[in-house]
Amino acid sequence: MNPIRAISVVLAIVLWSSASAQTVKFEDSAALLGASCAKDIDTNCRGVNLDAVRMKDCLYRNQDVLSPQCKSDYGRAFEAIAKRVAARAAVTKLCEHDVAKLCPGTLKGSGEAIACLAAGPRGIGINCNKAVSEAGYR
Repeated sequence: MNPIRAISVVLAIVLWSSASAQTVKFEDSAALLGASCAKDIDTNCRGVNLDAVRMKDCLYRNQDVLSPQCKSDYGRAFEAIAKRVAARAAVTKLCEHDVAKLCPGTLKGSGEAIACLAAGPRGIGINCNKAVSEAGYR
């Protein structure tokens, strides 16, 4: 597996797995991982399924032979991915009241409700507004 393919694999993992002081974009995390670990992934994690958890486990198991740059960056990249996933899961709960109040006729947790909130209607609560931003919906 060449480094370009390894980077593509990492990008696919991150995008498939559907944070500044906020969360980092999935693409930015994947770019960091690809730039720092492509050769290490190619060498040590060949055949690992396209799953962020399994890739993280493979890198952890092989950390004694990873390049210093990969060792320093892979934990941060996967942590950023986990934060973004958690932020997206929290939007439904934190914005339940705002969806009912500001987006009548939409189902809570639906893409339509998220789009309504992301459009930034007046009166959105502070916690909901922060959750929508941290989840990367705007």
